[in-house]
Amino acid sequence: MSKKELIWREIIFQAIEKKKLEFTQKGLAEKFGFSLSTVFNALKIPRQSGAIKVTGRNFSVVDAEKFLYIWATQRNMRKEIIYETNVSENVQKIEGQMPDGIIFGGYSAYVMRYKDAPADYAKIYVYAGREKLEEIKKRFPKKQGEPNFFILESDPRLENFGGIAPDIQLFVDFWNMEDWYAKDFLNALKNKLFL
Repeated sequence: MSKKELIWREIIFQAIEKKKLEFTQKGLAEKFGFSLSTVFNALKIPRQSGAIKVTGRNFSVVDAEKFLYIWATQRNMRKEIIYETNVSENVQKIEGQMPDGIIFGGYSAYVMRYKDAPADYAKIYVYAGREKLEEIKKRFPKKQGEPNFFILESDPRLENFGGIAPDIQLFVDFWNMEDWYAKDFLNALKNKLFL
């Protein structure tokens, strides 16, 4: 993910899941090891849309839902796919064969977290670092057919959320998925985040 998206994920996660609405640009710059200008530039779009309000060095989130939608529409999930293949087993069996160190995303993550599936699903999305790629390819070699197993490149901070991607990451990913059942998962997750 881009530096901008890393900053957005942190702010939105804190606002929605931790209810923290006040931030400083300096604090974010120090946390990520980014320059102040990188943080300032990351805040341009949410500031112009009214999702955040900037006052001097501080800013506050005034519309976290709008901010989440901004991220969802800006995200290009497709460019983060580093491996895809067709696996002829059912999704539960595929999920059970994952190596240590991956982070479940997409439909699998939702089902694991909420013990419920808003719709049947046939695709697996996981996040992994490039160092895990060879092990994953051995378990799931490249095969012909429509891909149903996708590895997205994990960023260094995603593992801080544990073995399942945070809900806000799932939300923006569902928004960007083309599967017919992505909308069912998106709506179910939206209800959990905002109701």
